[in-house]
Amino acid sequence: MNDLVRVLIVDDHPLVREGLVARISAQPDLEVCGEASDVDQALFLAGTSRPALMIVDLALKGGNGLDLIKKVKASDVSPRILVVSAYEEALFAERALRAGAQGYINKQEVPGSIIDAIHTLLRGEFYLSVNLAQRLAGQALIGYRASRGVESLSDRELQIFQLIGHGKSTRVIAEELHLSVHTIESHREKIRMKLEVRNGTELLQRAVQWILENRS
Repeated sequence: MNDLVRVLIVDDHPLVREGLVARISAQPDLEVCGEASDVDQALFLAGTSRPALMIVDLALKGGNGLDLIKKVKASDVSPRILVVSAYEEALFAERALRAGAQGYINKQEVPGSIIDAIHTLLRGEFYLSVNLAQRLAGQALIGYRASRGVESLSDRELQIFQLIGHGKSTRVIAEELHLSVHTIESHREKIRMKLEVRNGTELLQRAVQWILENRS
């Protein structure tokens, strides 16, 4: 049928993509129009296959899901975007919404909720967990920033903080993000000040600890 809703899956884990493809393809009104494991491939497929909806993980090869969402929103395609991630909802869901996503699901909840979430987005609504919806009801999302801790980091600072936690040097981070070493050093200093750590060693320790605590 030509009226099937086209869904693009973006995740760097083949087994996750396989599971999503199976669930989505079993629906009479949905079809998977492509799979991508990195940002560049996802952008190419979004432009060529013109999906009505994209399922996006936040941890991708060659970039991250937040950057991808922003790039898709800045392009001439306009799919609904559902984030499916293992990252902590309290820290990442609001960032995903601000970037332009319309829904967020933790990967542990996917089996029981993915199809419902897809149909909710296709109706033009947002799909949020009860906890997130309650939290947003009590605060203004636009312009909101936590005043302390990792939540105070900008999206770029958080990305660099994650890379530091994976043990990557300033030079390597600069190469991966296509930024200058000076720019990365500037971001590191801002991160250090926001997290109130005294030096680079403490920053590395804090980043590694955060990675371990948030590993899926």
